[in-house]
Amino acid sequence: MELFARQGYEATTIEAIAAAAGISRRTFFHYFKTKDDVLLSQQAGLGEQLIAALAAEPDAGTPMRTVHAAMRRIASSYPLEELVVIDRLMLSIEAVQSRKQANYIRDEKLVLEALRQRWPMEDDMSLRVTAFVAIGCTRLSLDAWRAAGGTRPIVEYLDRAFAALTSDLARG
Repeated sequence: MELFARQGYEATTIEAIAAAAGISRRTFFHYFKTKDDVLLSQQAGLGEQLIAALAAEPDAGTPMRTVHAAMRRIASSYPLEELVVIDRLMLSIEAVQSRKQANYIRDEKLVLEALRQRWPMEDDMSLRVTAFVAIGCTRLSLDAWRAAGGTRPIVEYLDRAFAALTSDLARG
């Protein structure tokens, strides 16, 4: 990420990335197909992080509350400066944008499977809604964070997204 931030995406070559990582160009291609994949790897792990956080999170009463608590833990772990750099880079490359959207769908499926494992007796439609909403709240919180200039912790926007959801549901 440092290379992309310092040199810009277009000016950063695969050779430079490999050299900075202390690997050969050939080894780079063992892990990544393109330099886009390097950027996307920052988001690609979200589903896996959420699964691990969800497994470790104490039961908060409902699957939705438990997912929210797990997501808070993940969101709180990202340094603000790093988030700003990654977000700007991802927004600057159209090909990365479309693949980023596909990652959200993949993450939703991963979260759903984790929810099914943790709450096997829960109604499947309810778990599907929870997975969909959890990833949706992530997307909305990133959008709100970006619109506000990325100066506040992302977890504040995540909490606002979940609060809006529960507030609207409470009003029935």
